Amino acid sequence: MSGETRKAAITGFPVDQSRSPLVHGYWLKKHGLDGEYGRVPVTPATADAFYKDFAASGLIGANVTVPHKEVAAAACAHLDDAAKAMGAANTLWLDETGALCGANTDGLGFLGNLDQLAPGWDSSNGTAVVLGAGGAARAIIWALLSRGFTAVHIVNRTFEKAKVLEDQFGSKTKAYAWDKLGTLLGEAGFLVNTTALGMAGKAPLEIDLDPLPVSALVTDIVYVPLETDLLKQAQKRGNKTVDGLGMLLHQAVPGFERWFGVRPEVDKELRDLVLADLGVTP
Repeated sequence: MSGETRKAAITGFPVDQSRSPLVHGYWLKKHGLDGEYGRVPVTPATADAFYKDFAASGLIGANVTVPHKEVAAAACAHLDDAAKAMGAANTLWLDETGALCGANTDGLGFLGNLDQLAPGWDSSNGTAVVLGAGGAARAIIWALLSRGFTAVHIVNRTFEKAKVLEDQFGSKTKAYAWDKLGTLLGEAGFLVNTTALGMAGKAPLEIDLDPLPVSALVTDIVYVPLETDLLKQAQKRGNKTVDGLGMLLHQAVPGFERWFGVRPEVDKELRDLVLADLGVTP
């Protein structure tokens, strides 16, 4: 680390709601590092120029939130495999030559959360059902395939959007309309909701879990509320569940390590800090 304070930030529009400064600020303080992590709003009109000339920002790196992940990826000279596969970057840094590099750590955050809270969850490498076909679904499908799942069923109310992901990810994925969900749940060893349904202020996620084997793991990327109706229903019938907060926390780990030189841990103190900020009771 040089004597100069290293600065990173969350970029996007808007960024006021982001909990990233809370997460990275916690780690900076915990490790006693000379660093700062703030918020830099980047309007859609200025996004292309901002990321193409990222070095002028004075930041050594940044996270990227909606709606700029695709624009940021396009501005990068180098992308990791996940960012290439998704055409979207959420973590940026400048290499030793000053070139902008990008990664997509959403899938890694998803895996890190499950590895921490449900060790061995991927040992069967069997059939997964993914609800939704947006950006989060894309990251999670990539993550599941990276762990060797042999079949990933993508279920979405708009079939055409699910079909786009099937075409992108290949023969181990298959798109289905919502009315096929019951049959698919009967074959599933893993179920994940990647939609906003069930989030506070959104429409509920109304599905019948009766066909789902009790041995299946159920997770939800929604973390407000922390225990969604999907997770409550799954727990009531005996399924193991994992909440979505850890995905937010674990996706931040690789960026912090790259910018500040220390690999941080997602511990209970950090979870409790973010939950308190969200007004969520564990």
